[in-house]
Amino acid sequence: MVRKGLVAVAGAWLILGAPAHGQSAATTTAKPPASAPAPIPSADQILNRYVEATGGRAAWQKLTSRVSRGTIDAPSMNMSGTIEVYEKAPNRVLVVVVMAGAQFRQGFDGAAGWSDDPQNGLREQAGPELAETRRDADFYRPLNLRGLYTKFTVRGREKIRDRDAYLIEASLPEGGEPDKLYFDAQTGLPLRLISRRHGPEGNTEFQEDFEDYREVDGVQLPFTIHQSGGAALVTIHISEARQNVPIDDSQFARPAVQ
Repeated sequence: MVRKGLVAVAGAWLILGAPAHGQSAATTTAKPPASAPAPIPSADQILNRYVEATGGRAAWQKLTSRVSRGTIDAPSMNMSGTIEVYEKAPNRVLVVVVMAGAQFRQGFDGAAGWSDDPQNGLREQAGPELAETRRDADFYRPLNLRGLYTKFTVRGREKIRDRDAYLIEASLPEGGEPDKLYFDAQTGLPLRLISRRHGPEGNTEFQEDFEDYREVDGVQLPFTIHQSGGAALVTIHISEARQNVPIDDSQFARPAVQ
């Protein structure tokens, strides 16, 4: 999926939200005490759920590649188009977006990251931007998340849309502001990722919301992704995701300069 497809887990404990409702006698005016909120789990517990809810380690290890296709809409720019994402284990990715007749490509070949678009042309990534792309390209992200960050700190419970979510701040190896990972408290699935994204124009806060999880060959993938950064708002709807598709390594290589 676009950027990793943060996928997740179902697990041990559920939020026991609402207090029980019982019948009261007509003469009784006292309200039943509200049930205490469920204790907030540790980072390890949340991350373990993340693995299990997406299908578990064994299901992920059966997969070696993925090709996803769908549509992309940017209402603030009055634009829409198509998107294709090619992913190959352990860490190769190519994203191709076509909007308004223009093509945008970004790739990672396992070592080098690059992008090619009408505004900035073909360029090689470096520094924080390359670190972000390398992190995004991890095909087995649910299994390897602990190795992608240096520290995980649980910050509490928050509401994401109508869902209770646990917030984890994940410290980056390269430093800077930590990523914020929100996991559904009931299902364990990722609901939101907030991070800083770097590019030619600088860096900005970037938010991704994940919805419409579906099982594909034993693992859970989000089929709707809302992305926002600055004033831009983009919605991606995946229509097709195929696993274990043959993809030649050359497809991820930086194109030759024309």
